[in-house]
Amino acid sequence: MHIAIKRVYEKASKADGQRILIDHIWPRGVSKANAALDAWLKALAPSGALRTWFNHDPARWTEFQHRYGRELDANPDALAELRDYIKAGPVTLLYAARDEQHNNALALKQYLEHRWRS
Repeated sequence: MHIAIKRVYEKASKADGQRILIDHIWPRGVSKANAALDAWLKALAPSGALRTWFNHDPARWTEFQHRYGRELDANPDALAELRDYIKAGPVTLLYAARDEQHNNALALKQYLEHRWRS
């Protein structure tokens, strides 16, 4: 299972494999052509309430991961769709947040690595 994460504002490359945006809201200032997406899986984004609560506060990161994991557990159809992409080859999860160490793409990647260990 090869999953990378990248800010959607970074230039697309062949090494990205399938590029999947996992934010609920389209990122500001990015055209659809420049995003070079293979999919936009809004259903895998954290809920609005969770995003508002987290507010990119590093002190809330651990609890955010737990709450987001519970939301993902409750969304098996969206996870199955993502799993199909992952089975087809390398995937890059795209996000718009400025914080590269505390964002939903990183939390999702860690969730998947923990749940889908081979």
